[in-house]
Amino acid sequence: MPATEPPGGRASARRVEGEFDYVIVGAGTAGCVLADRLTEDPDVSVLLLEAGGKDDYHWIHVPVGYLYCIGNPRTDWLYKTVPEAGLNGRALAYPRGRVLGGSSSINGMIYMRGQRGDYDEWARATGDPSWSWDAVLPVFRRSEDYHGGENEWHGAGGEWRVEKQRLKWKILEAFAEAAQQQGIPATDDFNRGDNGGVGYFDVNQKRGVRWNASKAFLRPAMKRPNLTVITGAHTQRVIFEGRRCVGVEYRGDVDYVARARCEVILSAGAVNSPQLLELSGVGDGARLRPLGIDVVHDLRGVGENLQDHLQLRMAFRVDGVRTLNTASAHWWGKLMIGIEYALFQSGPMSMAPSQLGAFAKSDPDDPALTRPDLEYHVQPLSLDRFGEPLHRFNAFTASVCNLRPTSRGSVHVVSADPAAPPSIAPNYLSTDHDRRVAANALRLTRRIAASSALARYQPHEILPGLAFQTEEELQEAAGAVGTTIFHPVGTCRMGRADDDDAVVDSRLRVRGIDGLRVVDASVMPTITSGNTNSPTLMIAERAAQMLREDRRAGASASTVREPGTTSANVPASVS
Repeated sequence: MPATEPPGGRASARRVEGEFDYVIVGAGTAGCVLADRLTEDPDVSVLLLEAGGKDDYHWIHVPVGYLYCIGNPRTDWLYKTVPEAGLNGRALAYPRGRVLGGSSSINGMIYMRGQRGDYDEWARATGDPSWSWDAVLPVFRRSEDYHGGENEWHGAGGEWRVEKQRLKWKILEAFAEAAQQQGIPATDDFNRGDNGGVGYFDVNQKRGVRWNASKAFLRPAMKRPNLTVITGAHTQRVIFEGRRCVGVEYRGDVDYVARARCEVILSAGAVNSPQLLELSGVGDGARLRPLGIDVVHDLRGVGENLQDHLQLRMAFRVDGVRTLNTASAHWWGKLMIGIEYALFQSGPMSMAPSQLGAFAKSDPDDPALTRPDLEYHVQPLSLDRFGEPLHRFNAFTASVCNLRPTSRGSVHVVSADPAAPPSIAPNYLSTDHDRRVAANALRLTRRIAASSALARYQPHEILPGLAFQTEEELQEAAGAVGTTIFHPVGTCRMGRADDDDAVVDSRLRVRGIDGLRVVDASVMPTITSGNTNSPTLMIAERAAQMLREDRRAGASASTVREPGTTSANVPASVS
């Protein structure tokens, strides 16, 4: 049976790139891990496609360089949300990495697994105990290179370097002490399954330099002859023969087709993976047909179930303590900061976007709240909004997010044109639960700021401001100051066989389709209680093992190359 024509009948000259065992779409965290693990088998050929370019931009590697990567078309897809009712009609910039390493090249570098309860919930949602905390902990440990060495909770010698931050700030030390005065205990490790407490975040850095998934996994794999990496390759759709996925079409100087003997793997992220499925005719038929997209498989859950962490930024002016606002206010301050980083790879230029973290309960008196549902990202700086100059006075920012929001949004195509950005509608603060948690979070932050440990610095709230006091006013303030913390997940979620809204099964295979998996943050049934990059890495580690198992078991026997035949792969390259 010939490959299907593009949905909507778009005609173009298509050049055959070749045939590979696996074609991976997206060289972000998951794609880099998969490319590395799958090519460990010399008999397997892999093509990895990345719409962005190489990760050779110097600001990717200097930790503070995220300021120059987010919002930069060289490294960011430049997505925006629709205007959000819960945010008083505001639309938000929605950064997603568009470069080798994906979002691990532009994110906050925080190493965070989440909580035991997150993964035990995944196991219940999928009916698969292999997603439980006890089952995934060894997977986290396998790829980890922990600064403290191997122990019960951490691994050493793996590819994913985890280090302590190379800085201290008096204002952050005071905030940590104040948090303890409000009943949040000190901790030196947020990654033992219960991340309650306050302390400095561990980060994915190596001696003060960003350690992204490209460095950790892809560059070593590119030395192998069975991996081909192509940059500047914008995947337009996946190609089907009947209900079997047989390859992808991507655009470079012309349209190319790459065929997959075994499987196509979408690792394009929580925005682009559902977009690609819908462009290819996999999704809610009632949504796709009016756009002129021929439906290959009616799967209504595609693009639904979007979850994200909404951070509420509270800023406090302080006296008697220096913060980055004034430390970098003059040229000589910037010069000293630059010299410190050049000589020692430490100081403000080695800073992750957030340095101090805290996990707490929004309502400690609620017996149903058995684990922390708030995360703080605390910074020794303040500004009106991201991308604008720092204030000219000393201040700190305490951003707090609801870890397990009940609001659900969506990502959907609005056109059959692959170049058209999808509609991203997170639907923030759309439930009573989320609005109540937001108000409680703002109250807790004020109690911390009013603690005796901070009193000597006379903190004064400048954002959102003390005018907001009642429950209704605090909920309004949350809508005014809330912004994404860049953790979209769930838009191709996994679930049980009888779950009609699930997009993939617990082995990440697209339901109703052969030869197609999704492996990235979009498969999460529910968002993890913390930063989402390292959980995505773990998902890819598990997926690589599944793919190996299925191949060895002959699940794709009809497409796997017979021993002794030649491979169509070409030497590893980035073009």
